[in-house]
Amino acid sequence: MRARLALLIYAACVALTRLIVHVFTRLEVVGRERVPAEGALIFVANHVHLLDPPLVAACVDRRVHPMAKRELFEIPLIGWFFHAYGAFPVRRFSADMGALRVARNILRNGEAVLMFPEGTRGIRQGAATELRPARPGSAVVAQMSHAPVVPVAITGSNVALPGVFIAWIFGRRPHVRVEFGEPLVIAEPSSGGDSPEVATDRMMRRIAAMLPESHRGAYGAASEGTVVVLRETRERSARPSPAERDDEATPPG
Repeated sequence: MRARLALLIYAACVALTRLIVHVFTRLEVVGRERVPAEGALIFVANHVHLLDPPLVAACVDRRVHPMAKRELFEIPLIGWFFHAYGAFPVRRFSADMGALRVARNILRNGEAVLMFPEGTRGIRQGAATELRPARPGSAVVAQMSHAPVVPVAITGSNVALPGVFIAWIFGRRPHVRVEFGEPLVIAEPSSGGDSPEVATDRMMRRIAAMLPESHRGAYGAASEGTVVVLRETRERSARPSPAERDDEATPPG
């Protein structure tokens, strides 16, 4: 009964998201055919707006389990909804191995997870949202699960509320673009693969290559030839940097 209710809630949310996005924005989806129809799969995406997790889910024809910040699950009713939706919590700004194991277990069931390696929304620079240095958690999950990774590039989702509704009245809908890249496999170091840090850099550069240069930030041309990654800390009391405290992220994701 609980599983059926969860599926119903997820389907209703996806249908509602698709309706809202198609009415109030000009949505462009590129590379949907690159997404495997079944089997374990990890979506890794840049993070522009709170709406990114349901937006990605609405662009594919399979259920997606987003990773979301733990604080959301501690809010009465909202936390229940996130669990029912299929999201799972992560303790941000630290190496939450428990969350990574949950992701691995979801993948073992042949399902898809959605992760935002930056850990929070990108850096807003005028109209562009630049990539931050990513954390290696997504690469660790990929190596633990042997699941293919599909990079996802999002632009234009940083719409202002309620401004987007006012713009719609005057016939001005923002252009939102979601592009899915070719799947890649992240082998374990013991099997001749890259370290999690190098693998993270590789994934993020796949995302950056699908973004305009002005959005590439830490993975722009100036950083080519270097490995850009933000190392985790295992301290449970780890505090975010001032920039991260100013940027609350991620439902669900």
